Amino acid sequence: MTETPPDRLSSNPRSPFYDAALLERGIGVRFKGVEKNNVEEYCVSEGWVRLTVGTTMDRKGNPMTVKLQGPVEPYFRSAS
Repeated sequence: MTETPPDRLSSNPRSPFYDAALLERGIGVRFKGVEKNNVEEYCVSEGWVRLTVGTTMDRKGNPMTVKLQGPVEPYFRSAS
């Protein structure tokens, strides 16, 4: 595996940007310099993150999310 996280990654298995191997390895995300642990999806090149909002669900059972713009810095939590 490479030592740089992908440009775009999602934790939703139904997304085309989902990668179970990378998620098992552990990805951390800093958004505007602050560590976020509720990131559902991110895109570095477009500069946005999609964060879950509490424990609320939509009518299809997916977590409710909010999309925020700003600098995104993904990193691997463990060296592997």
